[in-house]
Amino acid sequence: MTTTVTTSSGLRSVYLIRVAFSLIWVALVVTTSASLVSTDRPTVIAAVLLVIYPLWDVIATLLERRMAGTGSTDRVGTTNMVLGLATAAGMIIAVFSTIGTALLVFGIWALLSGVIQLVVAIRRRRTVGAQWPMVISGGLSVLAGASFAAMSASATSSLSTVAGYSAFGAFWFLVSVTALSIRGRREKR
Repeated sequence: MTTTVTTSSGLRSVYLIRVAFSLIWVALVVTTSASLVSTDRPTVIAAVLLVIYPLWDVIATLLERRMAGTGSTDRVGTTNMVLGLATAAGMIIAVFSTIGTALLVFGIWALLSGVIQLVVAIRRRRTVGAQWPMVISGGLSVLAGASFAAMSASATSSLSTVAGYSAFGAFWFLVSVTALSIRGRREKR
């Protein structure tokens, strides 16, 4: 029980940090990139933001691994970190092309990281519980990623769509914090 409580508490903290980061990132993307369309080249600020997002996911995964004490034994977490680093490298190349190319890279990453999030949430529901928001979030990430990849060829797609993705992610992390808190209170009774 102590491990579950510690893990639950640690997850809530990491999830709140994710919420704060996502909301700041969304605000920056919306204020710097909303008018850009698929055939335009991302601005320098937009390019930096697109590279930072998957790198932040790597850092958040490291925080979760440290909190859970899984370290190098967490193959799914390792896979997620490798995916995030590969995406950041791909995004560095993509941002010198068009927003459509950047959306394609972002979409593939969102789809694959959504699958990973689903796997992690399903595994954690046994030990930590209250993972239904993360299951929903992972599923939505898969769908959003496929959508971004499909819309990357559209002349009307813009970077503001990724801001919506991040905002919904922040919402589901906040819902997860609430679910974990409620579960923690019930277990203390």
